[in-house]
Amino acid sequence: MNYKAVIAGASGLVGNLLLEQLLGHPAYAEVSVLVRKKLKVQHPKLKQVLVDFDRLNDYQNEVNGHALFCCLGTTRSKTPDLKTYRKIDHDYPVQLGKIGAKNSMPQLHLVSSLGANINSSFFYPKLKGETEADIKQIAIKRICIYQPSLLTGNRQEKRTAEHVATNLFKLVDPLLIGSLKKYKSISAETVAKAMVNQSLKNGSGIFTYPSDQIKKLA
Repeated sequence: MNYKAVIAGASGLVGNLLLEQLLGHPAYAEVSVLVRKKLKVQHPKLKQVLVDFDRLNDYQNEVNGHALFCCLGTTRSKTPDLKTYRKIDHDYPVQLGKIGAKNSMPQLHLVSSLGANINSSFFYPKLKGETEADIKQIAIKRICIYQPSLLTGNRQEKRTAEHVATNLFKLVDPLLIGSLKKYKSISAETVAKAMVNQSLKNGSGIFTYPSDQIKKLA
């Protein structure tokens, strides 16, 4: 195999680990990252493309290859303006997916969130649900959507609330059994591994993996 991967969101928690794994995987000959500013990573397989995400159509020729991995996302503390928040979590992924379809990319992998629900009355799960619904309408052969619970790992920026939640989940996780297993925290590395593994599979369809299933795929 001599695959090319395209990653949007490679500077984030999951995206950074995904990049590391793809660069080290023999099946991938090239990994292209769409970034606002250059990453510190250097590797012979790596191509860094500086993009203005508000003008994604200007970079259509860069969104091609075997698999498009979308790990874009933000937080309310980082992006308090809800219109901007929606652009990052919904508009950019959907537009990238459409460009990938136009360029005949066979696979799209999206990091969403457990609890995504288009009918939710809360902003975040509703937004994630809308993103998933619109991604599913894109004409790409294989679409995989990952719905992790609380993500654990070494973030570049400090998030006090998530640090507290991570410590709390260390106590709660052992109690989450049976149908509650999907609510257990999950490491970003596990999500990244699952994404790489699924990208090496053939076949077509739309697949949605909640947190407990993601662990089985890694």
